[in-house]
Amino acid sequence: MRYLIVDGHSIIFAWPDLRKLQGRRSALAREALIKQLRNYQDWSGVNVVVVFDGTGSRISSTADPHDIQIFYARRGQSADSIIERLACKYAKRFPITVATSDLMEMETVNACGAAGISPDGLRQLLKTARKS
Repeated sequence: MRYLIVDGHSIIFAWPDLRKLQGRRSALAREALIKQLRNYQDWSGVNVVVVFDGTGSRISSTADPHDIQIFYARRGQSADSIIERLACKYAKRFPITVATSDLMEMETVNACGAAGISPDGLRQLLKTARKS
């Protein structure tokens, strides 16, 4: 089993089309990204996890069987800390790739044994899977 962990807001602000949606309504941008990631998971067979910064008092997650996993960090916690914890905990057991524009986060997950890709690299990965 392979995993792709996506820093949701990092990607939203890096992709102009999603950034534009974010300016109108943040839920629109999140849903557009989630739709693309669901399609990628369906086409590639790679398990997808997307993590967003949140505002609640607890970490929340949603996942239906055969769907991507979605996490929202709790208030005062960054999505980065969840992503780094997941990557460090599971990189020794599974191939993990983390998509983010945050260079410090990229260095941390690389040190844990996970691969990192940029927002442009993620866009290319999604395009390549669609063509397969």
